[in-house]
Amino acid sequence: MQIAIISGSTLGGAEYVAERLADELGEQGFSCDLLAGPQLSEVNAAVWLIVTSTHGAGELPDNLKPFYQQVAASDTDFSQLRYAIVGLGNSDYDTFCYAVRHLENLLAEKGAQRLCDSLKIDVINVDDHEQYAADWLPNFTATLAD
Repeated sequence: MQIAIISGSTLGGAEYVAERLADELGEQGFSCDLLAGPQLSEVNAAVWLIVTSTHGAGELPDNLKPFYQQVAASDTDFSQLRYAIVGLGNSDYDTFCYAVRHLENLLAEKGAQRLCDSLKIDVINVDDHEQYAADWLPNFTATLAD
């Protein structure tokens, strides 16, 4: 099974998490494409694991905005797409992990199937973001056999 791990990051934290998840999934026998801020045309897998930070006032990182806009503008049938999202944010802001919310809403509108609850990592209260995401990963992989 091919998994596209799509990351959007401003300061690099989400990319580190994405890399760790790619390593973990690889060790479990999954084939992963690790894509930082890709174009929609570069993503060929039917399973997406999106790892994104929230930037500014609840926005997607700049390197993920074009991808989001391409998905929004696409007339592709996304009903066979299965996905999960890992978000990083700061709970001191009322827009905590809004990038996750934006992506969930868009993919739901497009008919994609969410595999499991999104993980929202509070960078203020979680010291090891990569390990926290790795600990969540079984929630994602358990759904892949379905």
